[in-house]
This record gives sequence, structure tokens and C-alpha cells, in this order.
Amino acid sequence: MTIAQNLTVVRKKIATAAKRCGRDPLAVRLIAVSKTKPAADILEAVEAGQFSFGENYAQELRDKSKELLISHELEWHFIGHLQKNKLKYVLPVATWIHTVDSVELLDEINKKATAPINCLIEVNIAGEGSKSGISPENIFELVEAFSKTHQLALKGLMCMPPISDNAETSRPYFKKLKSLLDEINSRNIYTEKLTELSMGMTQDFEVAIEEGATMVRVGSAIFGGR
Repeated sequence: MTIAQNLTVVRKKIATAAKRCGRDPLAVRLIAVSKTKPAADILEAVEAGQFSFGENYAQELRDKSKELLISHELEWHFIGHLQKNKLKYVLPVATWIHTVDSVELLDEINKKATAPINCLIEVNIAGEGSKSGISPENIFELVEAFSKTHQLALKGLMCMPPISDNAETSRPYFKKLKSLLDEINSRNIYTEKLTELSMGMTQDFEVAIEEGATMVRVGSAIFGGR
């Protein structure tokens, strides 16, 4: 199938999952994960009405954003592990950073950002040693640190559960992230209520929507395998 056809299928699945749990499908933002895919594929998605894209690699994001200076204003989401020395490639381009996971990284972003940027805290929700993200018990200090920044707006949380072929295995982790968001809000430790949950990928985005995802990061179901 074409990228446009794949997008139609994914959008229908998002709508069905949202309606199944009584949610408005428009409350779920589809982020097309375009890492390692050529600019031509992104253009094909744009022609099908997709304008939010996720990239994992800083220099690839920089290069694609230059190549895709098109009439449509694309919304770039940086969703990969972010190294401080790569901020110079990400900050001029990204509208969203999903992977803030330490006070040190936050401070560096705050120093170097020249325009407002939306941020999510990446949570290592399963405590996996191989994955980035702050531990749930250490998140409150990071939330408080966001309150002292000027250009950065904390909007919510992001996670990536252990990879599994069974989408249901992700559900407890999605529930845990939603619970963590609710706890942060109940403590009133940030200036505004957090509303965004970036969770769910090709294999489990429908379950994520059922558990409250407001952003789903879908790559291979749109662009094919890598």
C-alpha cells in the first residue's frame, strides 16, 4: 500500500480506539515517525494531510528540515535520546522535545533555546537499564526544575514500554504513566496542569489511546519497515 493509504488505515484505527473508550479522536495527535526515511516519503505523507513528524537523530532532523522547506509548516517532534552536544541541531527546528530526562539536560536546553519549545519528560517506566528516561520516583524534582525555565513549557510525559508482539503487555505501563501524570497534577508542583501523554507506537498505539494517550508515535505502519 502507499503511504497515503497507510495513513488512512492508521487514522481509522485511532478513531475506532478513541470512540471505543469514549474519547474524541481529535484529542489524539498522530506523529508520523520518519526516522531513516527519505524526504520524498515525508512529502508523500504531507500530500495526504500529515504535518506532524517525529525524528530520532539530531543531524537527520536538521538535514530533513532544510530539505523540506515547503509551503506547509511542518511540526517536528524530536523523540530520540538527546545529547547535550546535539542541541544545536535540534533547537532551531523542533517544536516539541519528547525526551527530557534530567535536570542537567533541561538546564542546557534552557540556556540554548532561543524560541519557546514544548517539552515532555521521558520516563523509564519499566526501569530498563538499556533505555533512557528518568525513573518515576525522581520525576518530581525535574518537574519543579521546569518551573524555573523561561522558554520551555512542560506539557506532559512520554514513555516507551518494553517491546512486545502482544500489545496488551504495554497496558500496565501506559496506566502507570497516566497515574504518574495525575499524581504530578494533584501535587500542583508545576505552574500549569500537564495534559499530554506521548505513548504508543505501531504495535500498541490502540491500547495506548484506550489508556489516555494524546500523542501516538507511529512509524512502520505508515512508512513501512526500516
